[in-house]
Amino acid sequence: MKADLVVKNGSIVTPEATLQGGVAVAGGKIVAIGANDTLPEGKRTIDATGLHVLPGLIDAHVHFRDPGVTHKEDFSTGSTAAVCGGITTIIDMPNQLPPTENAEQVDVKRKIGETKSMCDFAVLGVVHQTNADDILPMAKRGAIGYKIFFGETIGNLPFPDDGMCQIVFPNITESGVPLCIHAENRQIQHFWTNKLKAEGKNDPIYWESSRPWLCEAESIAHAMFLAENFGTKLHIVHASTKQAVQMLRDAKARGLRFTGETQPHYLLRVDTDLKDVGPLLKMNPPVRSKEHQDALWEGLLDGSIDMIATDHSPHTLEEKGCDINGKMTKSAIWDCISGFCGVETNVPLILTQVNKGRMTLNHYVKVQSENVAKVWQMYPKKGAIRLGSDGDFTIVDMNKERTIDPKKLHSKNPPTPWGGWKVKGMPVYTVVRGNVQMKDGEPVGKVIGQMQTPLIN
Repeated sequence: MKADLVVKNGSIVTPEATLQGGVAVAGGKIVAIGANDTLPEGKRTIDATGLHVLPGLIDAHVHFRDPGVTHKEDFSTGSTAAVCGGITTIIDMPNQLPPTENAEQVDVKRKIGETKSMCDFAVLGVVHQTNADDILPMAKRGAIGYKIFFGETIGNLPFPDDGMCQIVFPNITESGVPLCIHAENRQIQHFWTNKLKAEGKNDPIYWESSRPWLCEAESIAHAMFLAENFGTKLHIVHASTKQAVQMLRDAKARGLRFTGETQPHYLLRVDTDLKDVGPLLKMNPPVRSKEHQDALWEGLLDGSIDMIATDHSPHTLEEKGCDINGKMTKSAIWDCISGFCGVETNVPLILTQVNKGRMTLNHYVKVQSENVAKVWQMYPKKGAIRLGSDGDFTIVDMNKERTIDPKKLHSKNPPTPWGGWKVKGMPVYTVVRGNVQMKDGEPVGKVIGQMQTPLIN
């Protein structure tokens, strides 16, 4: 047998071990793993001497803005940024125009992705006040999960009130796929936003005060109560507080199927950074103090937090209300939109922390690949280097250094709070089902994206 792709002479990294050797892919699947002399001949060979071969890394939280908001990003530019950042599979959020709120819109998203995407992808359906009857049809059409925006964010989608939650939560449970929540209490955020505005506090430094820790914590506790009583699989997106970590830790100790993610900006930035970076760092929920940051790191290392994602959410500089360096062009932080691109910078930012000893490379594989695939029910098709799994690899050079330059990112819009950051540890190949989609930071593949559906029933 001649394989389509052979990767040899590398260090193969799994959550449990690091082994020397290589892998072979045929028909999109891994067909051999082992010492170099045991591998079949390949139509294409990558010599990974000095490199680490990771299972394909997954970003479980991106906004590719397609359809309807494509002046910010689309599946073509977003997926190009993803593969250039070492990401082989993404999960796309549902708050575009129109939102992914029924089975027909799941089909629309599938068609867009499969005609534009350089990486594999999965789709979430939104749940709001008036689409309870669309929940099960979305799952049957291939949605990998659902999302409720309890917090006010881009698109301002209505969330189901507590009465409607008694209908939608059982429907979600019946579907067998997880519900993820944007956890912010709108009453709390409105109260503090209005108070700060009335006091004339318009500088970026006040953004965190408008959505304090209680804003997230109360919303999580509320959703956990509902999910526990209705037996729903619950996932907390962009956890930013120490309270989120503790609630997830307690829930897991009680055997509940509750999971959570955090983002590089919460792990590496603090609220006072808005004084220097301005609107470039404005995100929902906001970055917080070092006390919360330390708790998130602890949770990520002890398993309370399951994964790292990015909340990749590009906007134009005009919408961000600043220039490329963060200097404000609008008079108040309230007039600047939340969100920034992150799918391409995530991997080198966290590999830098691996190089600093804050996390092992094996644990990074767990929180950026294996756990993600398990939570979203794609494992072991995704998230593993094992026979029969998809031939997805992120090959990294742990010694390669770079300074992040916003102008060289592949997203449609470049606003990022990471400009000028020095990183050590870079993805140098992105392989999706045996297809080399990125080499040395530049796209080299073609549109091959396939929609991933949950491996249940």
